[in-house]
Amino acid sequence: MGLTPSRLTQAGAAMADEVGFEAVTLSALARRFEVQVASLYAHVPGSAELRNRIAVLALDEIADRAEEGLAGRSGREALQALGDAYRSYAREHPGRYAAATHPLDDSEESLRAGGRHAALSRAALRGYRLGRTDEVHAVRLVGSTVRGFVDLEARGSFAHSRPSAHASWTRAIDALDLVLQNQFA
Repeated sequence: MGLTPSRLTQAGAAMADEVGFEAVTLSALARRFEVQVASLYAHVPGSAELRNRIAVLALDEIADRAEEGLAGRSGREALQALGDAYRSYAREHPGRYAAATHPLDDSEESLRAGGRHAALSRAALRGYRLGRTDEVHAVRLVGSTVRGFVDLEARGSFAHSRPSAHASWTRAIDALDLVLQNQFA
C-alpha cells in the first residue's frame, strides 16, 4: 500500500476538505485505504496525532502562501496579502482551514508551524513601526479581524446580502490600515 505518515496526513487533509475536519479519524482513513485500523497504527499512533499532523500541514500551506504574498510589500498591501492568503486558502481547502485552528500539541513541528504564523503577522505589520506592546495588540487585532471575516464568509453569512463580501473585505482591510496608522502611532 505504501502507507507512510506523510501519505496518511495528505489523505486525511483531502478527506477533511471533502467531509469536514471533525469527520477525519483513523477509522475513516482505514476505510478509505481499505485496510484495518491496526495497519495505520504503525504510521500514526491515533486520531489525535493524525489531526495534529493535518493542522500542521494546513498551517504550513497557509504560511507558504502568505510568505509569497508578503514578499516586497508593506503597510496596507501587506495586510491585504496576509488576509488574502487566509481567505483564498479557506475557500479552496475548507477542511484544512478548519484544521488550522485545531489546538496543537507541543511537538517541535507544532511549535514551528505556529511560530511561522506569528512571524508572518509581525512581518505584515513591520511597515507600521509599532512598539513591542502595540505589536502584540496589532497582531491580535489583525488575526481576529481576518479570522472572523473568513469564518463568517465560509459559513455563508454574507451570501444573502449586498454589497458583495469582497467589497466588505476591502473595507475591513482599509479599516485595519487606518487603525494601525492612527491608533497605534
